[in-house]
Amino acid sequence: MSGSDSFHMTRRSAIAGGAGLLIAASTPCLTASGLRAETSPSNTGPQTMTYISADDGTQIFYRDWGPRDAQPIVFHHGWPLTADEWDAQMLYFLDKGFRVIAFDRRGHGRSDQTETGNEMDTYAADVIALADALDLKAAVHVGHSTGGGEVVHYVARAKPGRVSKLVLIGAVPPVMVKKDGNPDGTPLEVFDGFREALLANRPQFYLDVASGPFYGFNRPGAEVSEGLIRNWWRQGMQGSAKAHYDCIKAFSETDFTEDLKAIQLPTLVMHGSDDQVVPFKASAARTVEIMPNATLNVYEGASHGMAATMAGKINEDILGFLKSS
Repeated sequence: MSGSDSFHMTRRSAIAGGAGLLIAASTPCLTASGLRAETSPSNTGPQTMTYISADDGTQIFYRDWGPRDAQPIVFHHGWPLTADEWDAQMLYFLDKGFRVIAFDRRGHGRSDQTETGNEMDTYAADVIALADALDLKAAVHVGHSTGGGEVVHYVARAKPGRVSKLVLIGAVPPVMVKKDGNPDGTPLEVFDGFREALLANRPQFYLDVASGPFYGFNRPGAEVSEGLIRNWWRQGMQGSAKAHYDCIKAFSETDFTEDLKAIQLPTLVMHGSDDQVVPFKASAARTVEIMPNATLNVYEGASHGMAATMAGKINEDILGFLKSS
């Protein structure tokens, strides 16, 4: 079998089986010398094109909009996307009076393209650095797909008082890969296929994902949005191939079970019944059984990318959760 045939068979198998693929506009400021200008975090005044330094010196890009004394909502994007994934949510919750923050995970988008540190422990440490730099208190953390794993890994380690609630959308926990104790998981060979596809032709691989299972555009009668496809591809291609390659292992093989058990905070778990990327049965259905204080919202027929395709409904439901006691 040729390498091309192997790739196509792997990709078809992933789509047909509902296998897990996480997929959970600005350019950096330049100085006259061509180097990126870094803006220090501040608790007052508007901020754009800002960066914080992680523990190892990696520069993490973030947006921070809204009143600094308002309750913060921090958005964690999916693989291989960027903070731009959350445009509809950032604008909506900004209008509702919240302080809204979204960042590009290391190796993704406008953050530094690191060779190392592309795993969940370092991702969580980067969020700790962000929360410390911005001195976030009682923040709500919203994570999609890989970002959902990042959220629970961070919150289980967060300093007291930093977090008040969690929202998980199409999130990868407890664990994606099939193994003993997780018979409904996705076989490791599928994720190996993702790595092969990324190495063989990353631009085409990303186009195939966005055009197909991510938004459910491969379903009969689906209303296809060329804009969403192009925007997904644009975000993916901003990032580092090395970081994206490494992150496949991070999102697929990390077991978040102990993190879920440790989190006592109110959590809203939102998942589409037709999520072809992170199948419901092996993810959200198990997460709510493990988490002590989780509520489940299932969206009939919704895709992995429902935060974009049905943003109005998702935003309203998150707002209702935030206003609940």
